[in-house]
Amino acid sequence: MSLLKVDNVTFGYSSGKSVLAGVSLDIGPGDTIGLVGESGSGKSTLLRLLLGLTRPNSGSISFNGTALDPRNAQFMRAYRRQVQIVFQDPYSSLDPRQTVLSIVAEPLRSLKIARDHRQMVMEALVSVGLEPTILGRYPHEFSGGQRQRIAIARAIVAGPSLLLADEAVSALDLSTRIRIVELLKQLSASMTLVFVSHDIGVVAALCEKIVILEQGRIVESGDTKTILANPQHPYTQRLLASVPRMPA
Repeated sequence: MSLLKVDNVTFGYSSGKSVLAGVSLDIGPGDTIGLVGESGSGKSTLLRLLLGLTRPNSGSISFNGTALDPRNAQFMRAYRRQVQIVFQDPYSSLDPRQTVLSIVAEPLRSLKIARDHRQMVMEALVSVGLEPTILGRYPHEFSGGQRQRIAIARAIVAGPSLLLADEAVSALDLSTRIRIVELLKQLSASMTLVFVSHDIGVVAALCEKIVILEQGRIVESGDTKTILANPQHPYTQRLLASVPRMPA
């Protein structure tokens, strides 16, 4: 059964230019899917649709068999508990005026979850490799990698079944990027992960399945290892050819 299904979705802005054209995805429970494409391929627009921030011009998106309708407040409250996102830049995604406790507890407040917020935040911090003693500290006291761990803790604190990661390691240095990818891999054992990236190398290390977007269309999708070993579409071949390689 599908967890999240995108069926023949088309989307364009008022300018009339199509951003997504006939996009279909079937995301099952426990999947780790990498959504890959260059800037302008439609990745960010598709992510907005998956979050329910906007509606497709045609086609449909459903979660556990129920249509995703941003106008349905009751459904969207339940949906936002199940689907959370980690953004690209850990420096701009955390409010510098709030403590770690307040930042990570934000979904619990907005979703009106009545359990012990402090305890849930502490458990989330531990699960991303941070000490619960940092609750009273502020974002400026942490490195980029630590900030991204705080952002991930915020995304998982309410116990979502699907985690969306939007270029979640691209703003980090190489060694920190590797550690965050390992963390996401560990978390994907207990939830579904959709990882949006222009970096096909990171997706290869993290995701079992891959979807290649070019100019708003899916040109290739399937098992990551199979597609990267033998890409069929010229666009996928060009993406692979552009990956930096060490000289012999």
